[in-house]
Formats: sequence, structure tokens, C-alpha cells
Amino acid sequence: MTVQAKTFPWFIALLFIAAAPDLTLAGERPNVIVMVADDLGWNDVGFHGGDIDTPSLDRLAAEGMELNRFYTTPICSPTRAALMTGRDPIRLGVAYGVIFPWDNTGVNPDEHFLPESFRAAGYQTAMVGKWHLGHAQMTYHPNNRGFEYFYGHLHTEVGFYPPFANQGGKDFQRNGVSIDMPRTTGHTDEGYETFLLADEVSRYIRERDRSKPFFVYMPFIAPHTPLDAPQNLQDKYKDINTDLAPARARQTDETRRMAKLTLQKSARPMYAAVVDAMDQAIGRVLDTLDREGIADNTIVLFFSDNGGAAYSVGGADNAPLRGGKGETFEGGIRVVSVMRWPGAIPAGKTLTQIMTVMDVFPTLAEAAGVKPQNRRKFDGHSMWPAIARGAAMPRQDLVYFASETPIYGHFNLTAFNDNWKLVQEIEQDQLETSLTNYLFRIQDDPNEYNNLAQAHPDVVQELSGKIHDWRALYPINGTRSQLVPPPGWRAPKDWATYPIPVEDLQEQPAPGMAPNRLIAFLLDRQHGDRGRLIYDCAPKWWLAGVCLENDQAGQRLTPILP
Repeated sequence: MTVQAKTFPWFIALLFIAAAPDLTLAGERPNVIVMVADDLGWNDVGFHGGDIDTPSLDRLAAEGMELNRFYTTPICSPTRAALMTGRDPIRLGVAYGVIFPWDNTGVNPDEHFLPESFRAAGYQTAMVGKWHLGHAQMTYHPNNRGFEYFYGHLHTEVGFYPPFANQGGKDFQRNGVSIDMPRTTGHTDEGYETFLLADEVSRYIRERDRSKPFFVYMPFIAPHTPLDAPQNLQDKYKDINTDLAPARARQTDETRRMAKLTLQKSARPMYAAVVDAMDQAIGRVLDTLDREGIADNTIVLFFSDNGGAAYSVGGADNAPLRGGKGETFEGGIRVVSVMRWPGAIPAGKTLTQIMTVMDVFPTLAEAAGVKPQNRRKFDGHSMWPAIARGAAMPRQDLVYFASETPIYGHFNLTAFNDNWKLVQEIEQDQLETSLTNYLFRIQDDPNEYNNLAQAHPDVVQELSGKIHDWRALYPINGTRSQLVPPPGWRAPKDWATYPIPVEDLQEQPAPGMAPNRLIAFLLDRQHGDRGRLIYDCAPKWWLAGVCLENDQAGQRLTPILP
């Protein structure tokens, strides 16, 4: 036997040894649970000094890290779109309003979703809770966006007790098949939506394939309206303080004032009961992780999808932050957030650097050793070095958020970084448009008391121009604040039957009214700063005949052909 022949088996063995670390790491990758509250107030958790019992969230904060400057969009669907894609909702056409039941829109199926990357890396993926990212066709459905398993609701506002429904149509399903649940005769724990979600996540964890890690997305409907809770929790909070501090935001405070004038009952007691129940549900899941012996190797991330609904029927308290849901003051976009991974994230610490919902995808991917599979470039970036090692990650680039909810034509906008924050309120009437600017230094004035707009008109002008250019990216058929359906529109009896099956859809996306791509591009240019016809195309007037697309390799020019 030659020397080469004798050494060949050792060469093969070395190849296996070299490959072994990747296989080992894959087997030891952490499980991930992302929990999202719906409209939770800043001052509504115990570790912020609130008067609602939240021992489970307090535990996560003590055993993990509080993300003290975690920012989301001011409303629901845009936050969820940003979470799933790591991209700015302005590009996705889901920024100004939520996806209503009568909408046929969703996030472009060409966009890559967070669970798709984790599934490609060998994770089991499940979603339990509220979707709110498209329902008109199966291309928008959770089971076609990376989730192997889906248990929950396509819509919001389905209620906390059976029958779970929106616009009169039943909305509770498992993997596209409606779940029949009998109507309860009274407000008991049986069938309470928040607890159903906790029980389902716990069951999924217990019955998981133990050879693979899991990724679970658990978006609650709590504490979104219409509020309801078990009677024992209603009794517990019937005497809670209802004299909340002013939000210092016109729309929110006006609704509170009108509620008092019309002698409406405060929403605060029921809201508190709903939050308490959500915290109990979180506790059930944490207990399941403990019993299964996997808490130490599970990342748990919790945050609210936007600031608390502090208006009259919402009941949330964002004090001392200014404003609330729908507004771009801190109370509408700076939210409660904690992250726990024992041994990897320092316990009891606080991250004071800016982190946004767009950063979650790249952050979790880096933490778990998962390679993101997205083709289009993230607008967020990984904050894992700051979380795990305390690395300084200054926010030089601007963060933008917007909302047109609830008043059509009333826009709340913001652009901010570590240095400045500009808030704009734009009121569009039929014959005129009014603009109010608020400029803050959040580092020095976190509760937004001192408007510096008049003292720094140059900064206002610069940030206003940035917001103007940013808004020009919005697809013209993106969501708006259309609170009612088209005249005569009817809801289905069962939302599980509503999405059009993929096999009944044409192979390619519809081209629209333009006869060819060249004319579509010319029309896109004519729209100027009103919005985009060409998806994910930066409007550059000097690039005649080409589209500036945003991909992982950087911006690239793509010809627009007839």
C-alpha cells in the first residue's frame, strides 16, 4: 500500500472533523420565542412602576435585559411587517394604516420572512395568535410565509371569548381549517383567548421534535379592544386608579375629555384585567420551558406592537411618555420590551441604545447563528453585539415612522436618531394642508416637554426634507386609514375559507393598467413624491429607463424594458 493510500482515510476523517462544528452548532442552536403584546402601555408593567400585576414580565426583565429604547411603528400591521421582513414598512406599502378585513393587500410575497430563514436553518416554526398581515389570498397566509404550523386569527378585534369573529365572520383556525369552539355561557376561564394561546404554545413545546430547535411567534390580541377578561380579574381591578396623567397629545386627550363629559365608564379597570391575564399566559409558557428543561437554551423576546392605546376606550397608560398609539411621540412608538437568554444575555441589565422592530430579524439571526436568506437589503441591523457584549452601536442613520390612523388625511410622522427627533403632524383638508413641527433632543428630554423647532429651524428643514424623500417611497396602493368597507361589501361567514388558494391564482403578479414596463416607469416618474407604481424602486429623476433597486449587495440598476 502506498503512503498516499494509507493517509487517505485520515484525510476523509479530517474533512468530517472540519465539518463537525457546524453540525454541533446546528444541534445546539437556541430555541426562539417572540411574544408580541397588542397596545400595551409603557407604564402598565411592574418593572416600570405600574399598578398592574405583571410578575412574569418582571421576571423576564430581572433574568434578562430590558430593551429600554425599543421602537416600533405607531400602529399594528406596519410593526408586524417590519418584524417579519427586517425592512421599512414604507417600502412594503404597509405604513399609514393597518390591513382591514375588506382590504385585498398584504406584504408582497416576494419579500422574505423571518421564519423562512429559521426554517431553512433546520428550525421547526410555529405561529400562535394574531396575524394581521394579509388574508385575501393564500400567498399572504402564515403557512405560506415560513410557518409550518398556524393556530390563531387572521384579523384583529376577534374578541376574547368564542365565537371569535371579525365583521361577523368566524376567525379562528388551525393551518387554514376553521376551529369550531362552542360559545361559553359566562365569563369563565374556559375558552378565554389569551389562555388558549398559552396552552397551545405550551402543547407545541411539549410535543416538539426534540431533534430540532424551534421558532415560535406568539402575538397576543391582548390588550387590544374590545376588552374583556375573566370575572375574577375584573373584580381584582374594579377599584384601580382611573385618574391617569394627561397624554399631552391632542387626539388622545380629546377622546378622554369627551368620555368624561359623556359620563362613559373608564376602560382602565377592564384593561388592567386583560393585561394581568396576558402576563399569566406568559407565565404558563415560561413554566413550560422550565419543566422541559430548555429555558437556558431559549431566547425569549417580548415587546408591544406599538404604544398603549391611551384614548378613552383603550385604557392604557404611557406616562411619563407623551402620546400613545397612532401618534409618533414617544408614547406611541417607544414600547415595553425585554429579552432573555440565560448565560448569553446579562441578567438584570438595560440596553439604553436605540433598537427598532426592523432590527429584530437580523439580531435574532445573528444570535442563533442563522444565515438570513433575504435578497432585498435589511433596513434594520443586528443589535446582538450591543445586547450580548455591551458594544456601542450609535444610531447615525435616521429611523422613520408614520401613521394615518385613525383620521383619514391626518398624518403623524417622525424621523430620529441619537441626536434629534422631529415629529410632524400634517392635517390635509380639502382646500389646505397644515403642518405642525415638534423638535426634541430625546437624550436630554425623553418625555418631550421642550419643543425646539423654533430654536433650530435648520434642523427642522433638514429632517423635513428627509421625511419628504422617505414618504416618496410609498406604493400608491398602500394601506390608508379607511375605517369602513367599500359600500355594500360583505364579509365571509368563515374567514378560513376566504383566502384564494394558490392554485387558483395566476402564475405572475398582475401588471396593472400600464400597457408595458416602460410606460409604467414613466407614470411612476410622473407621480413624483406622491408615491410609487414600481415596487421597491427609488425615485431618481436622472435615471431615465432604469430602476434603483435595494438588494443585499447594495443598490443596483435594473433596466425597465417595454
